[in-house]
Amino acid sequence: MISETDLIIDGESDTGRVLALAHGAGQGMASPFLDTVAGGVADRGLRVVRFNFPYMIKRLKSGKKSPPDREPVLLEAWRSVIQWLVSQGVAPNRLVLGGKSMGGRMASLIADEQGVGGLVCLGYPFHPPGRPEKLRTAHLEGIRTPTLICQGERDTFGRPDEVAGYRLSGRIRIHWIPDGDHGFKPRKASGLDQATNLRSAIEAVVDFIEDLKDST
Repeated sequence: MISETDLIIDGESDTGRVLALAHGAGQGMASPFLDTVAGGVADRGLRVVRFNFPYMIKRLKSGKKSPPDREPVLLEAWRSVIQWLVSQGVAPNRLVLGGKSMGGRMASLIADEQGVGGLVCLGYPFHPPGRPEKLRTAHLEGIRTPTLICQGERDTFGRPDEVAGYRLSGRIRIHWIPDGDHGFKPRKASGLDQATNLRSAIEAVVDFIEDLKDST
């Protein structure tokens, strides 16, 4: 069972909705990317809760790299976090699930099942890089949970020209990050920087969650 010591919590306790974030495949809950996003969202008056998947906990303890857990283990970790948040008084419909890449994809697989209020995916892995035929979008065609996907325009996991051809639920909103890669980093020649792009993502997430408040 998850406990508060297993989590990173940003923001005040009484903020209405809670955003729970999972990490991507390569870095844990304290990655610079998630530190920036969670801190930025919390600074706007929302509560953000982060956690590590089991394989990342083992990796951090042993110092040895290990591959991500299989999907059932990742999903069960998500369910444990949701169960803990509910036990702390967070109603499922006041909870927004999300995460970086793999973490967001896992959240998207159980969002409808858990009856949560929203979903935020930061760099959704629509397909493995270089393999556009291996789509991970079947469940997104009918997803009922209001969803925000923040995606870099140069993301090799799904670029605008590719995503435009996907059959996606009308509940999905996509916020394109200018010239961003999978971590929202732009090329120097663009005249942009990653900090600006991360602020763009943070603003999109906050606006999305505020819209959820207005709809209930």
